[in-house]
Amino acid sequence: MRGFVWLRRLVGALAFSGLIASPAMAQQSTLEQVRERGFLICGSANPIAGFAQQDAEGRWSGFDVDLCRGLAAAVLGNPDAIEFRALRGEARYAPLQTGQVDVLTRSGAWGMRRDTIYGTTFAATAFFDGQAFMVPQSLGLVSAFELDNVSICVIDGSEELRRLQEFFFLNQAQYVGVPYEDPSDIAIAYQAGRCQAVSASGRQLQAIRRALPDPSAHRILPERISKELLGPVVREGDDQWLKIVRWTLFALIDAEELGVTALNIDSLAAARAPAVRRLLGVEGDFGTTLGLAPDFMAQVIRAVGNYGEIYDRHFGPSTGAALLRGQNALWSNGGLLYAPPVR
Repeated sequence: MRGFVWLRRLVGALAFSGLIASPAMAQQSTLEQVRERGFLICGSANPIAGFAQQDAEGRWSGFDVDLCRGLAAAVLGNPDAIEFRALRGEARYAPLQTGQVDVLTRSGAWGMRRDTIYGTTFAATAFFDGQAFMVPQSLGLVSAFELDNVSICVIDGSEELRRLQEFFFLNQAQYVGVPYEDPSDIAIAYQAGRCQAVSASGRQLQAIRRALPDPSAHRILPERISKELLGPVVREGDDQWLKIVRWTLFALIDAEELGVTALNIDSLAAARAPAVRRLLGVEGDFGTTLGLAPDFMAQVIRAVGNYGEIYDRHFGPSTGAALLRGQNALWSNGGLLYAPPVR
């Protein structure tokens, strides 16, 4: 018995001193796992036009996908070394926790519960959204505050319905709610003319609008009546990976602010502006501390462009249903998009 107690104390002392590694200590970091595997596995919430969609050949594209490609460029030097998975329904956090995916490029909106009880951490905000309204251009409305005496399709029993009630009460305006159970129902009902407007998150409205025969005949009004912050999510406890994901996104935002694009990045290698030189890894070394190459941010921009280029690619005029930048414009252009400088 005494020998057993002595042995237990010895093991405890060795573990405390660090001579015996705990399972957590012996576990590979996410960066090590990705490099050993040779490709990045990205998850996202349900497929939605503009964010993540598949073509007839099964290839993924969208805002979420480009964030994943940018991260692969930062970590592996190859934006195509990715596996993209759309995690339908609520099965998003368990695959991240168990290592089935390395990062969620879009999940549910950032909130306290999602940030504290699922063993995950939101890295930063990539897309600002909220509940909005879409109406036919024929109504001649340019603001949600003009809505009065209108019928509105909305999901029954949802937060959207409650916010709708609050919005019209505060503005002393009248509306008739036309409730449906599923987002696909409100899209069908709106297209069939069963309501004059539809209210949902801006991203849902954009997807509905893109599926209409003539997207230009419909307008998403600029106001948002709720706050929804969307962005990449990582496993809790891997600080190195958290910072890699965070600074990959920040690099995209800073690049737009500094005017660095996928087209002009090579010509800017000789730039004299210190902020540009630091971003491109020409001056200083901001990659090594993350376990990355000194020019990892330049590799990201070269692969997918800056934030504005990504936004235009998936929400710009070329899509046939342009979505105004609004809150997702740079802070210097009246939006909320802001990133710390590289220094």
